[in-house]
Order: sequence, then structure tokens, then C-alpha cells
Amino acid sequence: MKRILTALLAAGTLAGAALATSAPAEAYWRGGWGWGLGGFAAGALIGGALAAPYYNPYGYYGYYAPYPYPPPCVWRNVWNGYAWVRACV
Repeated sequence: MKRILTALLAAGTLAGAALATSAPAEAYWRGGWGWGLGGFAAGALIGGALAAPYYNPYGYYGYYAPYPYPPPCVWRNVWNGYAWVRACV
């Protein structure tokens, strides 16, 4: 019973605060672009700088040595901590 009363009191407090602090909506043109156009321009500049291709003077991949072939697979029974299982070792 105590929890229900606490929940109702909290819900009533939040509803009262929401009603007391609400204001009517104002949907009219104020004549300026504000942060919208400036934010769009800044985002476009920063995004363009981050998306620019990276210049690598040694080519795209550089020098790399091919990996040797892996050793052949040998199937054996191994203990994995719970049961014996068949695994490539």
C-alpha cells in the first residue's frame, strides 16, 4: 500500500509540474536562419574533411609479404573442460 501511495504522489507531482511549466506553442517565422544554417554548414565542412581520402605515398596497400600456408589440420579428441570433443589441432 505504501508503494502505491508513493507512486501516485510522484505521478501527481510530475503532472502538476508539467502543467505549471507548460507554455503555448509559437509557430511563426522570426525572419532568421539562426543556428540551423550555420550548423548545417559546419557539419558539411567537418564531414567533408573527415570523409576526404587519405593520401598514402606508398600506394594503397604498401609492401606486404604473403603469409605461408598454415600447417595441415590433424583431427584429435581434446578435452574442453566439460567433455571430449573432436577438434582440428
